Amino acid sequence: MTFGSLFAGIGGFDLGFERAGMKCEWQVENDPYCQRVLAKHWPHVRRWDDVRTFPPAGEWGVDVICGGFPCQDISDAGRRKGIDGERSGLWFDYARIVRELRPRIIVVENVSALLVRGFDRVLGELAACGYDAEWECLPASIFGAPHRRDRVFVVAYDASFNGTWCNTKNGIASAIRHENRGLVFSEIPTRRWNTEPDVDRVVGRFSRGVDRLRGLGNAVVPQVAQWIGERLIAAEKGKQS
Repeated sequence: MTFGSLFAGIGGFDLGFERAGMKCEWQVENDPYCQRVLAKHWPHVRRWDDVRTFPPAGEWGVDVICGGFPCQDISDAGRRKGIDGERSGLWFDYARIVRELRPRIIVVENVSALLVRGFDRVLGELAACGYDAEWECLPASIFGAPHRRDRVFVVAYDASFNGTWCNTKNGIASAIRHENRGLVFSEIPTRRWNTEPDVDRVVGRFSRGVDRLRGLGNAVVPQVAQWIGERLIAAEKGKQS
């Protein structure tokens, strides 16, 4: 399965999906530091620097589009303007790109506060584009992280993918509830990660440290993306068998 990455950041979604077995076809990111990180680790992947002007002329079709659109207007730590804010409002460019490229699957990530500051608008846009959706808040801590980092993930799909994915009754949400009984995440390590190694919180190399901290803070945890990607691939293989 191929995927394109919107608001790619330092490539958290990209790394997780590649670990699951997907292939990255393109990335869209406007931050110069993040662009350098992406160029280093994905030197042969096409990149674009602005979701507002994407896609340019050419072939950009993929099976999956993923991305965590900006949370600054949604987060409890921000000004709480909601999804109509200047930065979080870039969601509507995300939806426009979905309408233009028509992927079979969309995976959206944001802070859990989205559930009360614009979630209805996100689901409404996806429904208007012809996609059904399911969602769940996935804390990174259930994957072994030393912090909670609760994020809402939306998996949306068109009719060509719908049947197989929904055979699990409630799909990802059902899987998460089962995880609490130890039936799905039995292979996920229960040990905690080492606490934030070498994140440059000291004065030395401070400007680089700020860039890196911002990149890490905005990134999707790759282990969470990998878990979602593996289930999408399993559903695809089940449909083909």
